[in-house]
Amino acid sequence: MTGSIMIQGTMSNAGKSVLAGGLCRVLRQDGYKVAPFKSQNMALNSFITREGFEMGRAQVMQAEAAGIEPAVSMNPILLKPTNDTGSQVIINGSPVGVMSASEYYRHKKDYIPYILDAYRRLARKYDVIVIEGAGSPAEINLKQDDIVNMGLAELVDAPVLLAGDIDRGGVFAQLVGTITLLEEKERQRIKGMIINKFRGDVSILKPGLTMLEERANIPVLGVVPYFHLDIDEEDSLTERFRKKSAAGLADVAVICLPRISNFTDVAPLETMDEISVRYITSPDEFGTPDAVIVPGSKNTIEDLLWMRQNGLEARIQKFASGNGVVFGICGGYQMMGAQISDPEGVERKGTVRGMGLLPVRTVFGPEKRRTRVRGRFLQMSGILKELTGVEFEGYEIHMGESRSEENVGLLVEFLEESMTEIQDSDQAADKAEGKRGSRMGYSRVDGAQKGNIYGCYIHGIFDAPECAKGFLSAILKAKGYDTDQIQVRNWKSYKEEQYDKLADIIRESLDMERIYQIIEKGNDTPCSL
Repeated sequence: MTGSIMIQGTMSNAGKSVLAGGLCRVLRQDGYKVAPFKSQNMALNSFITREGFEMGRAQVMQAEAAGIEPAVSMNPILLKPTNDTGSQVIINGSPVGVMSASEYYRHKKDYIPYILDAYRRLARKYDVIVIEGAGSPAEINLKQDDIVNMGLAELVDAPVLLAGDIDRGGVFAQLVGTITLLEEKERQRIKGMIINKFRGDVSILKPGLTMLEERANIPVLGVVPYFHLDIDEEDSLTERFRKKSAAGLADVAVICLPRISNFTDVAPLETMDEISVRYITSPDEFGTPDAVIVPGSKNTIEDLLWMRQNGLEARIQKFASGNGVVFGICGGYQMMGAQISDPEGVERKGTVRGMGLLPVRTVFGPEKRRTRVRGRFLQMSGILKELTGVEFEGYEIHMGESRSEENVGLLVEFLEESMTEIQDSDQAADKAEGKRGSRMGYSRVDGAQKGNIYGCYIHGIFDAPECAKGFLSAILKAKGYDTDQIQVRNWKSYKEEQYDKLADIIRESLDMERIYQIIEKGNDTPCSL
């Protein structure tokens, strides 16, 4: 079978990413070579491929569900918001500049060749492409230059499933209203509707489904229940930040920055029964944690000033002065230093004082480091001394370089680093995809430590079970607990289990026989009942 299917939604956070990931897993289980695709993603949660290219993590999740290596062709355009009106624009995994919303919309059609080239690369290699839309296809003010919803469906001739979020209410109005606002040729592409995030007895819903099908003249292909799985979500709307975790033996507070990025760095810790992970936004929520994590940020300076203005910086500094454990990752590491300078206006031109927890100065420049790494912890000080020598894998993705101004301990050294073997160009992703360069046995170190204060640039540093266990064991030992019985999940195996559970839910909830027919027949499938 060769074909495609596209998941569009009535709104943002209707569940498109997870539904697409679930379909990828089902197709993989049924023996098909399947790949995800999203032409344009807006997210702060990004990932570095083995070739050194940057892409959105939602498509990484979908690639993992499909059992394939993430590739930049799955997400040719990534927008990373820098403020309320502008974003860094990343094409084929490489940044091309920061644009205002209006400037980007003027250029959107210029990016269609990149989108089609990326899609065709996947179509040559895979049996089925599962495509994810963005927001709503009925945003009539944006439809003229659409390259991610119905505009993309027409470009690649993909049939569409339309998903509505019943948990937020008004799902019948969502679906019928969306379909009504579409043009007739667009309506003809919708081969089925999905009710997502349903809580309760489906039998009570059935009369409404019958009326919905009569109004839309499109079949409902299933009702997906509301469920809780550890599946990566789109960052700005994730429920992770609002979730109340059960009380554990150790309390970890994560600073929920306004422009938080790559919060998935903390996800392995959230799966451990002994830890309660809290995302906090104000001093009132600080409490008495055993450790504080300052995560990454797309705008380090603005988020540092936000913490300074609302009082969180002072609380963290007081906590650190009492020998508390503070761990900074990427932008969080930069904030914890003595100073951040931005001479070229990459974020905000000028120099600002850092939190002063580490004697490190950071200078922003125009180049972004994008690389996958394998390394190990150096001689560790303070509570985390048991992490000494523990190996990890992760990735770097940051603007700026940080240098120590005192003889403080470095945190990690690298054993292997991926390299992009060719220069960025219009065809860079096509030439480099699937081709990995690396160098081993070289000397490069990263990060800083002083007492119980630690910082580095490595995303994914807790993904290795030994790193997560070492972090937890150190905190619990300091509290007098016996740590011999700690069991840490293998993060990769745990995610595989979650994808299989997701596939079970998709199979039970959706008419997969009808969906396979839609994939096989494409837009020749009758769209009416």
